[in-house]
Amino acid sequence: MASRMMVGGKWITDENEQNQSGEFHEMPTTFRDRVTADGSSSFKAETGRYHLYVSLACPWAHRTLIMRELKGLNDAISVSIADLILSDLGWSFSAPLEVIPDSVSHAQYLSEIYLKAAPKYTGRVTVPVLWDRQTQTIVNNESREIMRMFDVEFEELATQKVDLYPRDLQQKIDETIDAIYMSINAGVYRSGFATSQAAYEKAVTELFESLDHWETILSKQHYLCGVQLTEADICMFVTLYRFDSVYHGHFKCNLRRILDYPNLWNYLKDLYQRQPFKATCNLDYTKRGYYMSMTEINPNRIVPKGPIIDFDELHDRDRFGKP
Repeated sequence: MASRMMVGGKWITDENEQNQSGEFHEMPTTFRDRVTADGSSSFKAETGRYHLYVSLACPWAHRTLIMRELKGLNDAISVSIADLILSDLGWSFSAPLEVIPDSVSHAQYLSEIYLKAAPKYTGRVTVPVLWDRQTQTIVNNESREIMRMFDVEFEELATQKVDLYPRDLQQKIDETIDAIYMSINAGVYRSGFATSQAAYEKAVTELFESLDHWETILSKQHYLCGVQLTEADICMFVTLYRFDSVYHGHFKCNLRRILDYPNLWNYLKDLYQRQPFKATCNLDYTKRGYYMSMTEINPNRIVPKGPIIDFDELHDRDRFGKP
C-alpha cells in the first residue's frame, strides 16, 4: 500500500506523486471555473455569494487570505479556517481558538464540501476552496486563480483600491510567479519530500540558487517586479514567512536561513509589518500544523521551540526612496 502525506494542504500518495528518481511532483487541481465581474462565466462577482475554505498553515491557502485582506473583501467573501492538524479524515472544522467553523454548509470535514459539489468525487481534498452559495458548488480550488479573481474580478466590490496586477506589468508578474513557483514555492516541498539523495540535492540546490538570485534583485529594487507591490510578492511572501521556522529544519532546506539574506530578510519584514499581511499570519498554528500533521517525516509529532524570529524588527526598506 502506498503511504500518504500532507503537502501544502494536500494529501499525496508516494505511488502517484513520487517518481522513480525520488522526485516529488504536485498533482493538478480539479475545479477550475472562474468568477467574473460581469457574470459571463455563470459565476458573477457578488457580495455574500462566495465562501472561502482555508488552513492558516497552507501557503497556497495563505495567498488567497492575503489577497482578500489587501483588497478589503472581508465583508464580501466569508471564510472558514480548518483545524491546524490534518487527520486521516482530512481537513476538519471543530471549535479551537484558531478555527472558524463552516457557517455555510455546517460541514465537519472539508471532504463533505467536495462531495456536495461532486457526489462521485474521489480525488484529493485540498485548500483553498472557493464555494458558491447560489449554485451550491465549488467554483475553484487553485490558489493562483482564486488570488487573481479576488484581485481582478472582485475589483468593484473591493473596499481597498489597490491594483496588484497592473496592465503594464501583467506579463512580468506572470513570468515572476512562474519563476518562483517550481524553485521556491514548490522547491521547499521538492526538498522535504524527496525520497532519494539525488532528488533532494537537485531540489535544494535549485531552491538556494533561486533565493540567491532574488537576493540580488532585491538589492536593486523594492519588490520582485520593480517599484510596485504585486501578486508575485504575495506568492513569495508565503514561502519566506515559513522558511526559517519550518522549511529550514523540517524540510532540510538548511544551506542558509532567510535571516542570512539581508535583502530577502528586510523584504520579508517589510511585507509582514503591513496589516493585511500580518492579519493573516499565525506562526504557532503554522508550525504545529506542519510538525504535527506530517508524521511521515516527523513521526513523534514533536514541535520545536525555536527558532525565535522577530518579524516586527526594524527593517531598512527605504534605501531606494519610498515605494
